[in-house]
Amino acid sequence: MGVYSRKITMADVKIRKLPDWVVAAHKSRAQNAKRSLEEELRLLLTAAALKPRQDLPRKIAAFRNSLRRKHGLLPDSTPRIREDRETRG
Repeated sequence: MGVYSRKITMADVKIRKLPDWVVAAHKSRAQNAKRSLEEELRLLLTAAALKPRQDLPRKIAAFRNSLRRKHGLLPDSTPRIREDRETRG
């Protein structure tokens, strides 16, 4: 195993008291996609869990743009930082 590999565990989940129409709707979607109900629900739950991660770059870009509108484009501070480090030795 590499340094960055990690073991992924899988959980079993049982959901009780779902209305029949909810189950039927997902069974129909699964059947149309040629998947099992279990796979359909797994994909749905995984997509819902990933959504916040997928939205994060958009939110960061919007925040960055709001800062630019408010403060303008700030200059690159890298040369000044290097200069300061060189003077300190």
